[in-house]
Amino acid sequence: MGLLRTILIILLVYFGFKILSRLFAPLLVRFVAKKAEEKFGGQFGGFQNPNQQRQQQKEKAGETVIDKMPNDNKSSNQKVGEYIDYEEID
Repeated sequence: MGLLRTILIILLVYFGFKILSRLFAPLLVRFVAKKAEEKFGGQFGGFQNPNQQRQQQKEKAGETVIDKMPNDNKSSNQKVGEYIDYEEID
């Protein structure tokens, strides 16, 4: 009688856990996803300094903004090597 009672308790706990996990798993997954989103949002959102955030708010959609102009006073190096003409051989 004690063995049968133990087996029934084990089966009851097993099926109870199975039913409860189906009920609470979506809630648990939603909670974990929300926490991960907050964590990653805090990490990536913290890299901008306040000046960039204000500037982004002022920009309109579709507007092109150039942050840095290239230097035009670069001189090219004329001694880059010699040119070798070649032909393809079939």
